[in-house]
Amino acid sequence: MVVGRLTRALDRPVDAASVATFRIAIGALLLFSTVRFFAHGRIGSYYAKPTHFFHYWGFAWVRPLSGLGMYAVYALIAVAAACIALGVASRPAAGLLTSAFSYAHFCDKSNYLNHYYLLSLLGCLLTVLPLDREFSLRVWRTPTERRGQVRAWALYLLRFQIGVVYVFGGLGKLGSDWLIHGEPLRIWLAANVELPVLGPWLVQPGAGLVFSWCGALFDLSIVPLLSWRVTGRAAYVVLVIFHLLTALLFEIGVFPWIMILASTIFWSPSWPRDLWQRLHRSANAAIPEGIAGAPLGPSTRLASIAYALVQLLLPLRSALYPGNTLWSEEGFRFSWKVMLIEKAGSLDFNVVDSAGRKYLVSPRDYLTPFQARMASTQPDFIVELAHWIADDFAARGRGRVRVYADCEVSFNGRSRRRLIDPNWGLASESDGLAAKRWILPAPGDASIF
Repeated sequence: MVVGRLTRALDRPVDAASVATFRIAIGALLLFSTVRFFAHGRIGSYYAKPTHFFHYWGFAWVRPLSGLGMYAVYALIAVAAACIALGVASRPAAGLLTSAFSYAHFCDKSNYLNHYYLLSLLGCLLTVLPLDREFSLRVWRTPTERRGQVRAWALYLLRFQIGVVYVFGGLGKLGSDWLIHGEPLRIWLAANVELPVLGPWLVQPGAGLVFSWCGALFDLSIVPLLSWRVTGRAAYVVLVIFHLLTALLFEIGVFPWIMILASTIFWSPSWPRDLWQRLHRSANAAIPEGIAGAPLGPSTRLASIAYALVQLLLPLRSALYPGNTLWSEEGFRFSWKVMLIEKAGSLDFNVVDSAGRKYLVSPRDYLTPFQARMASTQPDFIVELAHWIADDFAARGRGRVRVYADCEVSFNGRSRRRLIDPNWGLASESDGLAAKRWILPAPGDASIF
């Protein structure tokens, strides 16, 4: 009986205006972001300059295309994003975009960003959800295909995805570094001291702690506040101010703009239509007839539950690892642990061949400066690089060698400390899902969750 009532509630029709606007916003933002990628020369620096690429576990087979291949991939992403925004074959375009976008960022783990992961997830949802039957060229060309309503479950699935980002982002901040020491925000705020008006306030004692608490409270409360009609408007004003501040103070790409636009999904399903009518001072118009999307059948229900479980369980996997996972970064990616760590490290390798001869190897012999900086603080990068070094020595006729990492890392303002056991031969280790015994303990407990 409960299942039946829930199914009926999820199948009920709601105005398709907000989900259609969501589709337009995400498509336009992806188009803008991709054009920006071209303009800043990042395709060449990410895919043409490196000679080695760090792989995600289980995806070592993913390699970037040579020559102009990656430029073609990003051109395809731009075209697909435009189709999504305009509503031209938007679901096939979303599938193509998701495949190309995910492939591009799986080529090199060095380029991981939380909002790239989010955009891939939203691309998956845009592929399967019927969001192109309103406010699209499709219905402009063929008015009979217009559907003014969509099943409620499509709206709730989008809300769920955006909510996951905020909630797990807030849970990740429930640690002593964030809540007691105000780190790493204290470090990052101090870098903005030259900002007019705001700058001097950012270096005041306690500023990092105040910003940290505000950030945690914002992430943990914004979803219910946006969802409640009484507080929705005020909460969105706070949301815009919050994300504009993060865009001003921290270099985190288009993430603030994604969240500003995507969070409108928590508003009334009719808000774009209502806004249009108020701006044009027109009478309330009836929502066009027709419902996009099939009722919630067994296969759709099962797929939605599976998707939701993955999104809930994947961020929790870090709890399965011992010690402070902000230090080890085990289970860190795909977990919405946003802005929680500031690391700087030094890394060299000591290589010993079968004759006992010793060699000092720098990561920059194999990596770009950006990759070397990323590798200096992340254990899974270090072990993969150790394998490349061992393979390179073998290819040059030096036989089988032992590779040891000399790595020291400063973590959230602490003095440098060894990250990797310097006596552990890494060329015989593999990067898997198990806890890595060769990572040394963190300098103090900095995490509760």
